[in-house]
Amino acid sequence: MKDRPEDRRTRPHTDGLPKTEPLSPSQLRQNAAAKRMLRRLVQGENPPTAPLSIVDRLAGSPYANPLIQVGGVDTSARKTLDFSLHLAETMFRYGAGALEVETSIIAVTAALGLKNIEVDITNQSVALNYSPKDQTPITLLRVVRSWTNNYAGLAKVHQLVTDIVAGGVGRDEAIRRLDEAITSPKPFPRWMVTMAFGVFAALYVGVLGGDPVSSAVAFVINIGVSLLARRLGRWRVPDFFTTAACSFVVTFVALLLWQFKLTSEPAIVVVGGILLLLPTGRLVSSVQDAINGFPVTAAGRFLSTILTFGALVAGIAAAFVLGSMTGMPKIDVTTTFAPAYDLWVLVIFIAVAVMAIGITEQTTWKLLVPTAAVGMAGYLVLLGAESLGIGDRFSPALSAIVIGLLARVVALKMGAPQLVVAVPAALILLPGLTIFRSMYVLTIEESEILLGAGGMLNAGAIVLGAAAGIVLGDTLARPLTRSLASNERRRARRR
Repeated sequence: MKDRPEDRRTRPHTDGLPKTEPLSPSQLRQNAAAKRMLRRLVQGENPPTAPLSIVDRLAGSPYANPLIQVGGVDTSARKTLDFSLHLAETMFRYGAGALEVETSIIAVTAALGLKNIEVDITNQSVALNYSPKDQTPITLLRVVRSWTNNYAGLAKVHQLVTDIVAGGVGRDEAIRRLDEAITSPKPFPRWMVTMAFGVFAALYVGVLGGDPVSSAVAFVINIGVSLLARRLGRWRVPDFFTTAACSFVVTFVALLLWQFKLTSEPAIVVVGGILLLLPTGRLVSSVQDAINGFPVTAAGRFLSTILTFGALVAGIAAAFVLGSMTGMPKIDVTTTFAPAYDLWVLVIFIAVAVMAIGITEQTTWKLLVPTAAVGMAGYLVLLGAESLGIGDRFSPALSAIVIGLLARVVALKMGAPQLVVAVPAALILLPGLTIFRSMYVLTIEESEILLGAGGMLNAGAIVLGAAAGIVLGDTLARPLTRSLASNERRRARRR
């Protein structure tokens, strides 16, 4: 085969005439690489405005690369869309974030064979638009109007989506399993949930430095608050006033018992009572939505979260004002509390308290111990960060990153979304004592209003840092859990 002209080079000859010589293989490769580089510099790669496939939104989620069914799906597209909307509504009701709902819808519709799907999620509503080529488009909207604590149901829905994506579940079977997940009873009866409220408060008071008497007081008060919240819920009282009433009762009863010398640590008792009233799951979901590009949904949830915090503050302030009017003495909120128990006892307290939170959130039995282990790890990281002098603001954020990372690993291993493990484990990071002290200064100490406002801002920074840390931990764990997601889907295929 003759050499091509471009594969030859010239060099002067002794007689003055040019002579060609074939290039070596290495020189040919260098020339080809230089040409490719020049072509990239001149042409670029893809047009910057090229649209992305909606299935690309599944990258980084447990549902990446779904097994897509083909043939005969468009004739029953409406049933698939109705099922997808029902699935999304259920996930929202059980506390899932917008990104998780969106990826679930995309994965399910893709797996069931529907293309040309667009998903729009705004706070309480989910809209689906199906527009196949040369056919009449279908647009459906579903509004979520109620919420409930049911992490066990959310885990069942997560597993259902995984099985659909793996190709082992058809649409009719999926509809049946979703109805079964919705109608199945919650794992824990009401009396156990009520007891869990009291157990958590008692143990957390011990972690903060309270004595056994203060823990017993917190146990009794929180059981009463749980019953009060349930009664107000039956009367359809708005959540704002229910939360305000509960925080008022906790604070006023603690002040009353302190006046009669039945407890020496009213601040710790109040903190143990209001911590479960904080909207932890909603806050984590709102931060997650904001980071993941759902500003409208995040804004709505942030507003709801702020209203809940406002209700807590209003209830505490009303109790302080009433206590001052009835002649109750002032509390020294600058008092610090030394640990009342050894470290190993505190770690056990944290583990049991996290399991109690899981019971109040209606998680599954099999997730209680793994969630407690994640909470213990987060608590140890918190103590270590504080001992290193990282500070009261950054220590909870660092602990939250560890909790978020471990929660994703544990949750995928157990067939559940990350939120189910992360929220109960991270509740111990919230600054209830700072909120109480700041609110007391704002209400009672009129000369220290700026100090109280600064304390509330500090508490807000800690809360947002913890929520953002959970989301960051989840993001950092994604490259580490790709094999877990694929293993989960392979197990689903074998079933």
